[in-house]
Amino acid sequence: MPTTLRTRRTLALTASGIAAAALIAGCGSSGGSSHPSSSPSAPASATMQTAQDPKLGTIVTDSAGFTLYRFDQDRNSPPESSCNGSCAVIWPPEHANGNVTVKGIDSKLVGTVTRADGTEQVTLNGWPAYRYSPDTKPGDTKGQGVGGTWFALTPSGGRAGTAAGSPQMPGTPAPSNPAPGNPMPSTPGY
Repeated sequence: MPTTLRTRRTLALTASGIAAAALIAGCGSSGGSSHPSSSPSAPASATMQTAQDPKLGTIVTDSAGFTLYRFDQDRNSPPESSCNGSCAVIWPPEHANGNVTVKGIDSKLVGTVTRADGTEQVTLNGWPAYRYSPDTKPGDTKGQGVGGTWFALTPSGGRAGTAAGSPQMPGTPAPSNPAPGNPMPSTPGY
């Protein structure tokens, strides 16, 4: 009997690990299937407002105070979301289910983009806006810097926590220079 329980636990843990890896791997893909990710409690309209974060400065949140993020693999001109399928489970898009209202943000910078699944997503200066599932309470910024491609939005659509919230041009990779005193490991024979 103990062997059977141990085997079941091992299988359950293995399956959980595979599922988590699949979700994480989906966050950088632009292809694959996309599923509507709107929650049953999605508001009738979206609100984008500013908030002060002690480390990041002025950032953008939704009406409940949850941080909104941008993804460097998206495009802002023309707007295009590349986070679909399992990626959109971890990074739910900020849906535009009606009028988008703003507080502390220039309304001329706010728009929408039609996602691969046909739903409308809010954009800020062309950048599609997302939440981060592990942000469990208003004010959390756990998604900041994830994978070097996810950043809290600034009121101008830039990347919070970077030099002046730089907007990062589409198609331009994020800087890959190592920090001083932190050289990249070398591989012998290459």
